[in-house]
Amino acid sequence: MDAKTFRSEVAHELANILTYWQEHTIDKEHGGFYGKITADDTIIKDAEKGLVLNSRILWTFSAAYIHQPKPVYKEIAQRAYNYLLTYFWDKQYSGGYWSVDYQGNAKQTHKQIYGQGFMLYGFSEYYRAFHDKHALDKAIELFQIIEQVAFDKKYGGYYEVATADWKIIQDTVITQGKDEQKKSMNTHLHIIEPYTNLYRVWKNEYLAKQIKGLLYEFTTHIVDERTYTQHLFFADNWAVQSDIVSFGHDIEASWLLVEAAEVLGDKPLLEKIKQLSVRIAQAATKGLDKDGGMFNEKDSKHLNKEKHWWVQAEAMVGFLNAYEISKRKEFLDYSMASWKFIKEALITPSGEWYWGLDANNQPMKGQDKAGFWKCPYHNARACMEVIRRLS
Repeated sequence: MDAKTFRSEVAHELANILTYWQEHTIDKEHGGFYGKITADDTIIKDAEKGLVLNSRILWTFSAAYIHQPKPVYKEIAQRAYNYLLTYFWDKQYSGGYWSVDYQGNAKQTHKQIYGQGFMLYGFSEYYRAFHDKHALDKAIELFQIIEQVAFDKKYGGYYEVATADWKIIQDTVITQGKDEQKKSMNTHLHIIEPYTNLYRVWKNEYLAKQIKGLLYEFTTHIVDERTYTQHLFFADNWAVQSDIVSFGHDIEASWLLVEAAEVLGDKPLLEKIKQLSVRIAQAATKGLDKDGGMFNEKDSKHLNKEKHWWVQAEAMVGFLNAYEISKRKEFLDYSMASWKFIKEALITPSGEWYWGLDANNQPMKGQDKAGFWKCPYHNARACMEVIRRLS
């Protein structure tokens, strides 16, 4: 496969992904989008609706409109935006509830910082697409709350979760729920991502300072300087609390960190991050199977051989990014192999992707096709990144 074919096929798949979400997920009875669709396209009409799902739909269709300004993409983005503000936004304390029930009533009211990050990501992308000042104001408000409540002024970095009225509590969603696990790689990755997006449209000096601080935490504490894999969980003072390696998060971080440095416009910092990025991508190749798919994760005793949809999507982008920086053809080959694996193993007959393959290389048909965590963001974004980078 040559680059032109690669780009063409991915562009076709992007249209298919967006069409699936347009045609299958809209909840016309109760508003917004269904909270769950099974692998066989069964709609669970009374499933709770998650902040991450709805924020990622907002980001995806806003980004899709920037990529190709179709009126239907604007309609879906506006639907997601209005639903988030009407039902997820806490009118008393601000920020987003973790979930609402299928009728839009607040259900899980805690303020997961990971979720606030995705809400910020969606609002900032909506502003980029449609120049709605209210969306920018809400994104800035979320940024200010995260900084006030979750930023660790002593050791740097961010805590995981707060009560509805913004008091920090012990996490059980992103970390493993252990008392000593106060911070996670995952939350930091998905704070630097929306902060970067916000900085595109709001050149605030303090925001720039915090993005640089996040890059420092990644280069100093999160990425292991010996292995170029990321540690997953930490105590307050960044003492490592886990030996798990997440191949998908590693390859995702390899390009998101570069994006952050690019948006900041600091050339020496960007060069440093680019070199780190290639090393992280090289380390992530240890997670590749011979079929081009990427395994989920490993610890000191066990390799998790599941191949989740989002990991493959991020591999497609991360390896292409490493190729752009290094010009090493094997990285382009890895990216194309990821796409080949996706085509052959993950795309379902009715559209969208399976959650993944299990350890026996069989589709995980018991998992969601759309749901609390299964959203159009990873795969649609990967397609848009490949198209942009190969243009």
